[in-house]
Amino acid sequence: MADLLSIDIHTHILPEDIPDFGRRFGYRGFVHLDHHKPGCARMMMDDKFFREVQANCWDPQVRIEECDVHHCHVQVLSTVPVMFSYWAKPQDTLALSEFLNDHIAGIVHRYPKRFVGLGTLPMQDADLAIKELERCKRIGLEGIQIGTHIEGVNLGEPRLLPIFQALEAQGMALFVHPWDMMGKERMDKYWLPWLVGMPAETALAISSMIFSGLFEKCPKLRVAFAHGGGSFPATVGRIQHGFEVRPDLCAVDNNVAPMDYLGRFWLDSLVHDPRMLEIVTDMFGANRIAMGTDYPFPLGELEPGALIHSMPWTDEKKEMLLSGAALEWLNAERDRFV
Repeated sequence: MADLLSIDIHTHILPEDIPDFGRRFGYRGFVHLDHHKPGCARMMMDDKFFREVQANCWDPQVRIEECDVHHCHVQVLSTVPVMFSYWAKPQDTLALSEFLNDHIAGIVHRYPKRFVGLGTLPMQDADLAIKELERCKRIGLEGIQIGTHIEGVNLGEPRLLPIFQALEAQGMALFVHPWDMMGKERMDKYWLPWLVGMPAETALAISSMIFSGLFEKCPKLRVAFAHGGGSFPATVGRIQHGFEVRPDLCAVDNNVAPMDYLGRFWLDSLVHDPRMLEIVTDMFGANRIAMGTDYPFPLGELEPGALIHSMPWTDEKKEMLLSGAALEWLNAERDRFV
């Protein structure tokens, strides 16, 4: 296991100390950390508890130690999606994004062989978002993480196209992560927003990008989707059939069949089931499935790469999922990390 380079494209991090942005901006809704005991903090949305996190959510040295135990060589860092704050005033989201992006860039600069950084943007304002993604590139971040929608605006909508064009022009990777799940008002029990809503969100984002023709407009944009593409792999047959029988409804903005996009974008490997990992690898190609764990959260893979290592595959194929696909998505050379 230790001989195969592994790169985890799906990990989240926060600064240990987050300013009181609500007080700074004069309105509520922003997240802060309540360090109520050593090595442990509550994520609070104003006075509402959201999630408890441990030191591995902010301390890069703890992350490195835990990665070493599991032979994970590199983590791609992105913020926790609740921090996106697309709902806020654009200038305020920009200020928050700058704070988060500077934090990640600082860690990458300290540990360049162990971490790669993704930024976050004020996606509700294209001009500000483009300005910040250009700054992200200058400070050493190699991609951007965004949500599956921007306050109800699907990713295929024309107002977002300039941001994707700028990402493509800068050669930066894009990671799409579900957040603020549709139908959450009907999912107040059983953790259903995370179990059902998140996969549906990702399928909607992929479908919106396909049907809008975004991949045709930005053919060199390197996009990866979290959680194995959510429910998209299991429903792409239905999506394809709808495209064929009702082109008047489905092919109005793009006449390229949905099935033709399999292999055009990346998925992470976080599917929790060997049968599903076999399916998505067969559908998309081993070079389009990159190891992702959702570290350090419990719904993720608790032992990075364990599912990939459990498969009855050659070491060559396993290494493609463990690092090869990620290297291509990041446009990075293997020698950089070894």
